[in-house]
Amino acid sequence: MNSSAIVERFLDCRLQVHPDVVRYIREQNDDSLIERIISSLPRDCLVVSGRHLPGTKPARDGMRFLGDPSLEVIAGRKGTCKPAGRVEDYVAYFHDRYTRLSGMVRGRCSPIPIEALKRNSRYKSEEFAITGMVVEARSTGKGHRLIEIEDPTGFISILFNKDRDDFEEAEKIVPDEVIGVRGTLSPEGSLMFADQLFRPDIPFTYSPYMSDKPGYAALISDIHVGSDTFLEDAWYRFSDWLKESDISYLLVAGDLVDGIGIYPGQDKELTIPNIYGQYEALGKMLSQLPSHLKIVLAPGNHDVVRGAEPQPVIPEKFIGSFPPNCIWVENPALVNLQGVRILMYHGRSFDDLIGVIPGASYEKAHDVIPEMLKRRHLAPCYGKRTPIAADTVDRLIIDPIPEVVHCGHVHITGITRYRGVLAINAGTWQSQTAFQKQMNIQPTPAQAVILNLQTLKPEIYDFSEGMPDPMIAN
Repeated sequence: MNSSAIVERFLDCRLQVHPDVVRYIREQNDDSLIERIISSLPRDCLVVSGRHLPGTKPARDGMRFLGDPSLEVIAGRKGTCKPAGRVEDYVAYFHDRYTRLSGMVRGRCSPIPIEALKRNSRYKSEEFAITGMVVEARSTGKGHRLIEIEDPTGFISILFNKDRDDFEEAEKIVPDEVIGVRGTLSPEGSLMFADQLFRPDIPFTYSPYMSDKPGYAALISDIHVGSDTFLEDAWYRFSDWLKESDISYLLVAGDLVDGIGIYPGQDKELTIPNIYGQYEALGKMLSQLPSHLKIVLAPGNHDVVRGAEPQPVIPEKFIGSFPPNCIWVENPALVNLQGVRILMYHGRSFDDLIGVIPGASYEKAHDVIPEMLKRRHLAPCYGKRTPIAADTVDRLIIDPIPEVVHCGHVHITGITRYRGVLAINAGTWQSQTAFQKQMNIQPTPAQAVILNLQTLKPEIYDFSEGMPDPMIAN
């Protein structure tokens, strides 16, 4: 049954239906499921959501038992990153990516190996499903979408018809993501006609964990100390505000300093032309913050580490001026604050995804984070602007599911939610740069996102012109 028919059946009963419910019904491939849902609805129901599906309940992974009940680094601790490997290591890297992500899809579509399509003629007359990694994605002359995918057994081309369900999502298929597809085979057996697209995705029954005690975290990014556009006055307003607030944690998602030699002509825009001096200045700034504040610092593409992701922690020789309450993590890193998992990722892959996903933009980069969550991967495209280091495991896979994804990089603050996961793109402490003027990018500087760990409700505090009201715990 297609999406339109499902929606019309609910409309016949004067009911609206959430898109996730429509997708679930299609995935189950069970026409009787609609009638069972309708018959079990309460009389006052107007919108059918995931909680109305029979046999499904919002679920999380139970209690969180922590080595440190206040803050624990789950992934991205110092020393996790391995040195850049050989070309051969990418075989193991992509095999791990395919195995883990296809496993998230497998239970929803029961795929067969691509090789089986050539060995068994019955698949030319009945529907089937496969999983694979995208090799290429392009539009045809008639506006359809043609995808080539591979699994460990072979390759196949798949056509997504522009007039069929899931075409809007098919337009967003990017190279190297792992997908599942249900459909039929062409008579000659060389082409698959897609009926339904599956992604690893966040289960729509996912329910986020919330702290059982009060706690607040400030989420920021892109400080860029050393740049002539660093907003020192705004930073010290933020620093003074923190001293009077109830904030227990400060998380910085990369680009701690402006760096050296990051782009041509950068030396003309630096007030601190020495990389050691930039980190020393930042260390002194953070030393003025309350000593009880736990400060988690991750690197970004401007910091003094390799550009390839995952990025290691800032080397010790640069951090001698930093206070002891600083906790150094890699990029990406998963930290646990009072049981709330926050995935910190600087966000270099925004540059790739904004270029290949229709409708994506730097102005609304926070809307790209749900695209990462659908793919369960922070940087699905390989070989573009985001360099990726080979490893035996793919540490850019989003697993386990976090309560919060905290990014930066684009210098524009934005917040959204996707299936219970809070997506935050923090702004910057740098005014508009010459490069941003050329690109017509308007940053939102001097803003901090304050997260209530008990409710997972964020608030944006602006320090660009004055001091915001003091934050008082509820």
